[in-house]
Amino acid sequence: MNRYESTKRVSFLGIVGNVFLLIIKFIVAIFSHSEAMMADAINSAGDIFSSIMSYIGNKIACVPSDEDHNFGHGKAEYIFSMFISIFMIIIGAKILMDSVMAIIEGDKFNFSIYLIIVCLVTIITKLCLYLYARNSFKHHHNILIKATMKDHRNDILLTCGTLFSVVFGYFGYYFFDGIIGSVTSVYIIITGVGIMMEAYHVLMDASISKKDKDAIISFILENKNVVRVEDFYTVPVGYKYVAVLTIDLDGNLSTFLSHDIADKIEKEIVKSFKKIYKVIIHVNPVEIS
Repeated sequence: MNRYESTKRVSFLGIVGNVFLLIIKFIVAIFSHSEAMMADAINSAGDIFSSIMSYIGNKIACVPSDEDHNFGHGKAEYIFSMFISIFMIIIGAKILMDSVMAIIEGDKFNFSIYLIIVCLVTIITKLCLYLYARNSFKHHHNILIKATMKDHRNDILLTCGTLFSVVFGYFGYYFFDGIIGSVTSVYIIITGVGIMMEAYHVLMDASISKKDKDAIISFILENKNVVRVEDFYTVPVGYKYVAVLTIDLDGNLSTFLSHDIADKIEKEIVKSFKKIYKVIIHVNPVEIS
């Protein structure tokens, strides 16, 4: 399964799973008056939005290059992951405000065995979705899959917190309901900010990491005909980079041979480094003393 088909499946499963969980959480939250369960339900609604954004972003990103977008539409992944991160922050802030008010006002909820059942069903469902998304991310390193994966992980933590608050509420400690909702909401906000910064890094055309750049330069210098590498620049195109650089070659080599060497190096770099989409090499002949 290729990168885009994998992301499509992760998004679709996320939509189906979250719609199911939203329904059962919302029903139980209404009847039990549990702030933590309602927060959980709101978060599931946010997850549906995130999965839809992943699906749309992936659909756009898989469109091949054309005259208007010479390097494809890969940046759509990061644009839509930015939308997801913003929504995660908004949802986290909403849950935080509601949880704090629940603590201040001393809200109580009606204990029900259905609260525990819904929590357990949610944890199992989300664990399965998380493991599937994590496995897909390991193979394809798609930021949309990463955002979805972290959403599932957040839900597991949030629901575990809800489960603890239900148990504490059974023994009369209702304030844990708001405390756990507050702690989880802060974690959701931090996760959203992290995804936002990663997307921002690419959308602002940040260069490839120094470690990867040094590795590519060392790879090029393994060719005995290359004297040095100069003017190395990279521009992100989706999850990959276009590299533009100059190599100094022995000035005694013919023009044909010099460009043949550069062409071979370009192909070898694209083949050896997964982060590189295309390489453009300028040849500079120099005298070797």
